[in-house]
Amino acid sequence: MEPRKEPLKPRILVVEDEAFIAVMLADMLEELGYHVAASASQISQAKDFLAAEKVDLALLDVNLGNEKIDPVADLLAELACPFIFTTGYGRAGIPAAHATRSVLQKPFNITDLAAALDKELGTVKS
Repeated sequence: MEPRKEPLKPRILVVEDEAFIAVMLADMLEELGYHVAASASQISQAKDFLAAEKVDLALLDVNLGNEKIDPVADLLAELACPFIFTTGYGRAGIPAAHATRSVLQKPFNITDLAAALDKELGTVKS
């Protein structure tokens, strides 16, 4: 009899410049059964990671210090990788080129995060 293989957890990239929020997101994702592939606090870090690794979804803070998230969102769109914006500014703060993407309004809770992930990935985690 072969050992049962655990299903692979979806890999999530977190792009967030506030360390507390990045840690909170990682904790929530792990609790929901996802794997945090990486956490990036700068545009260059996120782009470098995506050049080397594949993820199933990304969570993108709209503003990273004085940088806008647009280059990362554009790259993910080119890669046909789903992503969700996380922002305190609501839909008005997201890049115009990605106006139809999902938005999680900060502050959000684990239930909100789970619903957004399910909508994008079509998965239900327990």
